[in-house]
Amino acid sequence: MKERLKIMKKHVIHTIKKRSARGNLDNISRTVLYEQFYMKHPEIKWALLAGLVSRNAGWNMTDLWSKWFHVLISTEERNLLFSTYERANWTIFADAYPQLLWYERAKKKRHPDYSLLAALGASQFMQNEWRRFWEKRDEQRLCTALIINEQFVIEEPVLRKPPYQNRVFATALYAAEEHAHFSYVLFPTKSGNLYGLYTRDFRDVHKRIWLGKQLAKLLFHQQIHAEIIQFLRDTPPTGSRHDYSQYMDWSFSNTSPALRGTVPLVAHHWSNRKDWYLRTDENVMALFAEEEKIEPVERTNWLQMKMGELYLLMKVKQLLRG
Repeated sequence: MKERLKIMKKHVIHTIKKRSARGNLDNISRTVLYEQFYMKHPEIKWALLAGLVSRNAGWNMTDLWSKWFHVLISTEERNLLFSTYERANWTIFADAYPQLLWYERAKKKRHPDYSLLAALGASQFMQNEWRRFWEKRDEQRLCTALIINEQFVIEEPVLRKPPYQNRVFATALYAAEEHAHFSYVLFPTKSGNLYGLYTRDFRDVHKRIWLGKQLAKLLFHQQIHAEIIQFLRDTPPTGSRHDYSQYMDWSFSNTSPALRGTVPLVAHHWSNRKDWYLRTDENVMALFAEEEKIEPVERTNWLQMKMGELYLLMKVKQLLRG
């Protein structure tokens, strides 16, 4: 009997890992699976947030191959920035999606097998938080826990790892790209209104966690949540900013290609994976502190300003080239 259970567990682990690897093909596949998961399991609020952040990552990726960015940065810089976006988003999905599939199975079976979480590589922090969620059903706390976890998960393999640390985050190129893209997230609607938030210093894990918590509050704000859901239901992700610009009454002259057919598929591996929670001296529980209330602010004019800044930078670069 024990041997049979052992074989069954191995099969479950293998199946979840295989499904996760298949889903981690590119930005589009990740976005679709996050959003599909939320529609089936709306109590897992983080999945919806992850889907929208993934859409934003896709837009930032394809921007690098737009008309303006061909002037602004070199091919080498473009590839480096793309690799940074891709690696961060691949890493988060590789960590989080097996946990989501674990939850889906536990929900169906009406019984959580926590030993599977450990085998799937979930941090001790998230093993504790899934236990807590199963017992308390605190949806907001689980969402915050996943935000905290995933930002610490990308610290070592992305933020602190060469070549990203030395050739991206410690450069003037990064400063310019951060100002334009790295730290704002837009939530579109079919009415053409855009909502979102912006923060500086993507390198600071505390600021990334703050941004994630505030974005979650904004996303589920009763004034705009239904509009955002309608946009997602009716707008398949392509990676192009046309996904949301098609609903707006103004446009910008920059090109915005679709992701597939523009950016390459990337094969990743995650060697020497370690549990961040067992290695940190961070007071992690303090990161659950409630942030200030947030009200939706329409960001269309702000985006127009950002596009204008990018356009001027591009024109200056053209003039300097002669």
